[in-house]
Amino acid sequence: MLRPLLPCDSTSAAKMRLFASPFSNNYTIAIVPSSAGHSHVLDMGLKLSKQASSSSGLRIFSQGRDKHRTPSVYGRGARERVLEEKEASLMSETSPSFKIFPGQASPLGVSEVDKGINFAIFSQHATSVTLCLSLPQRGVHERLVGNVIELALDPHVNKTGDIWHICIEDLPRSNVLYGYRVDGPQNWNQGHRFDSNIILVDPYAKLVEGRRYFGDASLKLSKFLGTYDFDSSLFDWGDNYKLPNIPEKDLVIYEMNVRAFTADKSSGLDPKIRGSYLGVIEKIPHLLELGVNAVELLPVFEFDEFEFQRRPNPRDHMINTWGYSTINFFAPMSRYASGGGGPCNASREFKEMVKALHGAGIEVILDVVYNHTNEADDQNPYTTSFRGIDNKVYYMLDPNSGQLLNFSGCGNTLNCNHPVVMELILDSLRHWVTEYHVDGFRFDLASVLCRGTDGTPLSAPPVIRAIAKEPILSRCKIISEPWDCGGLYLVGKFPNWDRWAEWNGKYRDDMRRFIKGDSGMKGSFATRVAGSADLYSANKRKPCHSINFVIAHDGFTLYDLVSYNFKHNDANGEGGNDGSNDNFSWNCGFEGETDDPSIKALRSRQMKNFHLALMISQGTPMMLMGDEYGHTRYGNNNSYGHDTSINNFQWGFAS
Repeated sequence: MLRPLLPCDSTSAAKMRLFASPFSNNYTIAIVPSSAGHSHVLDMGLKLSKQASSSSGLRIFSQGRDKHRTPSVYGRGARERVLEEKEASLMSETSPSFKIFPGQASPLGVSEVDKGINFAIFSQHATSVTLCLSLPQRGVHERLVGNVIELALDPHVNKTGDIWHICIEDLPRSNVLYGYRVDGPQNWNQGHRFDSNIILVDPYAKLVEGRRYFGDASLKLSKFLGTYDFDSSLFDWGDNYKLPNIPEKDLVIYEMNVRAFTADKSSGLDPKIRGSYLGVIEKIPHLLELGVNAVELLPVFEFDEFEFQRRPNPRDHMINTWGYSTINFFAPMSRYASGGGGPCNASREFKEMVKALHGAGIEVILDVVYNHTNEADDQNPYTTSFRGIDNKVYYMLDPNSGQLLNFSGCGNTLNCNHPVVMELILDSLRHWVTEYHVDGFRFDLASVLCRGTDGTPLSAPPVIRAIAKEPILSRCKIISEPWDCGGLYLVGKFPNWDRWAEWNGKYRDDMRRFIKGDSGMKGSFATRVAGSADLYSANKRKPCHSINFVIAHDGFTLYDLVSYNFKHNDANGEGGNDGSNDNFSWNCGFEGETDDPSIKALRSRQMKNFHLALMISQGTPMMLMGDEYGHTRYGNNNSYGHDTSINNFQWGFAS
């Protein structure tokens, strides 16, 4: 880690000030002590604010800040210029200084350019944008310490179209934390949700720093900020490395959760790598023994596992272990790094995992969530990025009230077919293919991506077409979950451009009903086993475009499907109101655990029937992690919030 920009201890907050000296189209800032008793905004728009940590986690504040700052910090008057000239004489030759340039609008995010480090962020409706920088102290990861430099961007100099940008020379090439304060119109009914008190994560941040250890309750209120790394050498994929390039018709998919796969001590792994990307590598022999040749990873984009615990609510005892609550679409989940290694190690170890899986002939498909984010609803918002940067662009809104539309069931719906949001999605997908070499994507609640900016279903959604036609994605498997929480059910009708495969929900339901003994299901069973021609025979669609599954991460496990007639979700805290009621399950004569040998034998036979039917069916089979040994969640069919044996693979039963 680099030294802090200015020395300070955790109990004192010495006041500092930036000196700005403009010349031509750039200027230099240097840090000097100030006798003034408050943070000070210079008329060049530069600000150094003191930041202090607290026991409740990451908390950033600036002294003397109004709740709604004026959109401009220019023209403060001659008195301040006189003060600046006096302070210039106090500067030490050893004081750190940065040379500032207007910067460039492309690419978005952070990039290294000839003149230094460039920052660029989109916001159409913002009236002011301030870049916030922090250089953490050596060895301290969990809190922002030292000083936060705030640079208010001049819309006449640091803005091109709707892109705000700035370039800084001599800024460290790694270990810098950054975010943005964004201000703008306060008209709620027009869809704006600006709040300049919050430092926001850059939507294009390639790495995100937060707490270092998954489920560390001492830091449950941690702040998330972007970071970057231009110091590390390029990852060595190896001279003999090659992509598996498995034909779609030959795929056998294993749906799994990175953390849950090895988090349990029964994995026998070193505690430092349990629940990590490296842990997956250690268990590749198990995957090969199963005969699968593709893993579909539950979300690995940065998310906050403590999102349910930020306020009192019926779910505030739970930890989000599935990860369907994205903070950023480019950064790998940092707490899946081994030993609390942080975002840079997470990036490298993710690549090591992909390389090892590819070396074993196993493809990597990511479960991606572009239908909503972690920022929740207007009643209990969790503003970390998009909402505060430009809510009106990034989310679908009711055109009459400006309120968030909710087709995701999670409080907000990403405005996927807005040109800016569509490009964000495409840039994210390209990044995961070029930087991390992943082989495909499964799109959660993909019917949301088929809605226009007002929520109206589209027959030819631009973002769906763009993904299908994108050259960099041409080798990738693209799989939709063809429904959403607004009732747009598109199984067999998803707009596909002859490329999109689908989770076949009708296959799941028909197979369950037939094998449990429902009457009148013979014809449907035969149709599903034969490749669902009623759904996948038009145009150039083939049976492999049907992702056949009986079990997935949400719903009953295979064991629970034959052991419970009803869901048992009391542990979730919502009085059993969450989770699906339509499970088409049969408990084989007794609800839950039993010692009756005849019932246990029947359950074992039924599980084998389900798995055999899945594997002989035409189409692409997908099985769930843990079903190979009969994992139980004790009837919980919505176990997203349990970082326990309910979700964790139990290796003692897998041998």
